[in-house]
Amino acid sequence: MQKKTLLDGQKFQITIRRLCHQLIENHTDFSNTVLIGIQPRGTHFADRVQQELSDILKTDTIKKGHLDITFFRDDFRRKDGLVTASSNTIDFIIEGKRVILIDDVLWTGRTIRAAMDALLAYGRPEKVELMVLIDRRFSRHLPIEPNYIGQQVDCVDSQKVKVSWKENEGEDKVILLSDKQ
Repeated sequence: MQKKTLLDGQKFQITIRRLCHQLIENHTDFSNTVLIGIQPRGTHFADRVQQELSDILKTDTIKKGHLDITFFRDDFRRKDGLVTASSNTIDFIIEGKRVILIDDVLWTGRTIRAAMDALLAYGRPEKVELMVLIDRRFSRHLPIEPNYIGQQVDCVDSQKVKVSWKENEGEDKVILLSDKQ
């Protein structure tokens, strides 16, 4: 298995900071904007984005939630064994708000479609935007494109993008895994 590091260390943090500045350009004070991290891996990214925005804007009023999409996925009945869902942590209504969905990797678009369906339980947003750390670009199954991209990666289906978060794996790192040819 070949490994190629795409992001790590300082470059990882700079990427998150750049994305936050892009958000600030479009949402200014976040009074009508909320952040929603898609469970499980988008929640770490959403937490980081909220913390970085709070540091930059010197505020602690940016609303953030975590959204579980388990039962909205089109493949949840295809899995063997019992499916266990996580709890949602959204303590606000998104009716009329601008929502930024946040996930670590965008590949087929199916996770984002499920998240948009799950989101409607909390109201009808004014607008939904998508932020991803890594955009795989190829192999989309649905016509979904991100508004905010940390890094685009051109890779084939047999390759895997793995995001490690300091909170779970002890370091911030994105690697591309490929079978040896």
